[in-house]
Amino acid sequence: MRAAWIRHLIPKLRHHLSAWALAEQGRFALWLPVAMSAGVVAYFELTFEPKPWAACVPFGAAMAGALVWRARRIPRAVCLVVAATALGFGSAQFATWRAPPTMEVPARATIVSGTIRTVEILPAGHRVTLTMARFDDGAPLPRAVRVTWRETAERADARPFETGDRIRVRALLQRPAPPAIPGGWDLQRDAWFSGLGAVGRALNPAELVEAAPGGQDFWLQRLRETIARRVGLVLSGAEGAIATTLLTGTTTGIPAPDRAAFRDSGLAHLLAIAGLHIGIVMGLIFGATRATLALSERAALFWPLKAIAAGTALLAGGGYLLLTGGHVPIIRSFAMACVVTLGVLVGRRAISLRALALAMACLVLLAPNEVVGVSFQMSFSAVLALIVGYAALRDRLAALHGDGAQWRRLAGHVTALALTSALAGTFSAPYGAYHFGHVQLYYVLANMVAVPLTAMLVMPAGLIGLALMPLHLEALAWVPMGWGLGLINRIAHAVADLPQATVAVSHMPAWGLAVFSLGLAWFGLWRTRIRMAGLAAMLAGLASTSTATPPDILMSADGRLIGYRESGVFLIQKASGGAGFVQDSWQQYWAAPAPIPLACASSVCLLQPRVPGTAALLLHGTTDASQCNADLLISAEPIRLRCANKVPIVDRFSVWRRGAHAIWLGRDGVTILSDRADRGERPWVLALPLAGRVPAGTTPALAEILPPE
Repeated sequence: MRAAWIRHLIPKLRHHLSAWALAEQGRFALWLPVAMSAGVVAYFELTFEPKPWAACVPFGAAMAGALVWRARRIPRAVCLVVAATALGFGSAQFATWRAPPTMEVPARATIVSGTIRTVEILPAGHRVTLTMARFDDGAPLPRAVRVTWRETAERADARPFETGDRIRVRALLQRPAPPAIPGGWDLQRDAWFSGLGAVGRALNPAELVEAAPGGQDFWLQRLRETIARRVGLVLSGAEGAIATTLLTGTTTGIPAPDRAAFRDSGLAHLLAIAGLHIGIVMGLIFGATRATLALSERAALFWPLKAIAAGTALLAGGGYLLLTGGHVPIIRSFAMACVVTLGVLVGRRAISLRALALAMACLVLLAPNEVVGVSFQMSFSAVLALIVGYAALRDRLAALHGDGAQWRRLAGHVTALALTSALAGTFSAPYGAYHFGHVQLYYVLANMVAVPLTAMLVMPAGLIGLALMPLHLEALAWVPMGWGLGLINRIAHAVADLPQATVAVSHMPAWGLAVFSLGLAWFGLWRTRIRMAGLAAMLAGLASTSTATPPDILMSADGRLIGYRESGVFLIQKASGGAGFVQDSWQQYWAAPAPIPLACASSVCLLQPRVPGTAALLLHGTTDASQCNADLLISAEPIRLRCANKVPIVDRFSVWRRGAHAIWLGRDGVTILSDRADRGERPWVLALPLAGRVPAGTTPALAEILPPE
């Protein structure tokens, strides 16, 4: 009887699957870029470097299966998903392979010389990135070197330098910093893919070795610097720095308080050149071109004005992309604009979701390392939410416009503005919370005023100023641009100062963010009722914060910071030279208030968290055998104590070898996770020091805890 029931059920399942596949026809291809992104994430989650054939074999097998089962929808779909996942995995593997090799950095001050690739003005100094660099006139380095001048007196020294100049300077350099927390933001991985090998500060004024040649090398970067310099002559302070950001994509000059205000008010997207900016640029050029050509009767009657204007706008958008540095959000926006423009040129309406999928696929192939970054994640989640939201509410928005009366049109524009801010801000907020540890509450209020000002005054004035630069009349446009930016800056500060403008949130585990992302894609890409399962997945991803248990103790990679969290209170022991960036990262990770200095009455601090019966001893130099009764010994200095019961030890030697440490004190004992254990052996992870040998003079206790190679 059971066999008969199964035979009766199988045809029904096939019928429902066929009906569902017919209803979702054309939507399956949208999942292939999602699968490619999943392959990239899988590659970066590994703790070892896979074999060169790790992506080729499954990709080839899956494509062969897709050809064999090309007449069967479900097996073919499974094969294509596997192939797309392998393709994403392989793109990340290939990007790692083609990156320049790592390089040794001197431990002491050295003379570094090189050709300036970029010059960036900072609020308290400036920095340059040097290519074709050398240490002490030695062999050329495979990677770039970034040097920062922080002293105001030295700032005038490097101002005459420009891109293409070859300089020589004495600097104290180091490799890019490791993550502040095991599993945190990996600056070393970012530096690996950007070609950066060392960062540091100059110890004296730089010497010009050779002036930039007069050829076409670095012409685009020089143009950016010329624009930034001309903006600085017209606008000063935060207005000038923000104007430089909008026109060149360089954000380093924005003062920290103003940057924080934009972040806390939900206006940080105005400083990240993306779809809003390129949309304004292309819209203005499209309208201006079409209106200008329409002044000619012959052109209006016989020329395809719409197609010409679209092509001109696309060229302007490409120029703006190059001028602002080609970051991830604007590349995504420009890729979508290309698809839309192509639809205009051939007389067909472009499908927005397909344009989004095409842009995602291109970025995954060209810059796979961006997939795990906040810019990629927030950009694509916001655009997906806008496309799906406007598609669902199209009829209601049309009804709001009604007969086209003036008040109805105004209400429609205000509603659309609020809806855009709400959709983009709400669905990108989990990614901001995961990476930054907080969410903004008044982002809709701030965007209701700031976005129209940007679209109607700031960006048009900025573009007009660029056009007037050859005539040296840019001040006529950039002064009004500064008025608009000043008003937007005041709005950002006013909203950021409101009560509870930002709310610290608990850290979401990586698997929770993955579940939320899958749910968002599921809800956005399908069109039938099955999409509602995506809402449940998104809620499950958000609820994952309740399952995460943050560590009780954190220790920085240099041993200068030891943090302890109990009952929402953040206590910290900070030695001289402790990095403020690491402290801020811990505060965001723990969603804690400002830290309180950890003071000990004696040479030992007893750290006993919420779980009774478990305790750690924070030592300050003095050691004796009685301390071996603790569950953990932790110190900013090497611990010269040998315990017969093998008490776990985390000291200066531990973090030097294994990076930052996170420690949990639970009922089952002590759990220790180091940065080395979390990231494993990857090309961008610095090699273990000492090369497996114990240095001379190491005590037996230190030699015993030396981790195996």
